[in-house]
Amino acid sequence: MPRLVGRAKRAPVPAQLADLSLAPRHLSLLSYLLFDGPMTVTELAGRLKVAPTTTSLMVGDLARQGLLDRTEDPGDRRRTIVSIKEDKRRAVDAWLARGAQAWERALAPLTPAERQLVISTLRAYEQDVGDCCPEDR
Repeated sequence: MPRLVGRAKRAPVPAQLADLSLAPRHLSLLSYLLFDGPMTVTELAGRLKVAPTTTSLMVGDLARQGLLDRTEDPGDRRRTIVSIKEDKRRAVDAWLARGAQAWERALAPLTPAERQLVISTLRAYEQDVGDCCPEDR
């Protein structure tokens, strides 16, 4: 597991994003926006399992660097929708899609039950590590 995570963190940042201050902590945030689409800061915080203020700071930083867009929710003007800027989407996809494609290839030969076992095992691992290390929450 440490090797797997280490490799993901060492994925080279594409040239178009190289001048940005991107860190491994941005991988998950950008992955959610890339694969699941635009969402609110609160939704992102829930998925990242961090406080909305922490997520808001990350979003603000990435928006100032020109990587993210923040737009008013047309259905509720108090909410802000976060998305990857269109001109940066291809570079973010190039950076993150390789990992997603690797998971797809690794899981493809498995039966649905076997895939569920892998996912359940990874979730159990994540939960156990989280229970052991409450300071990381």
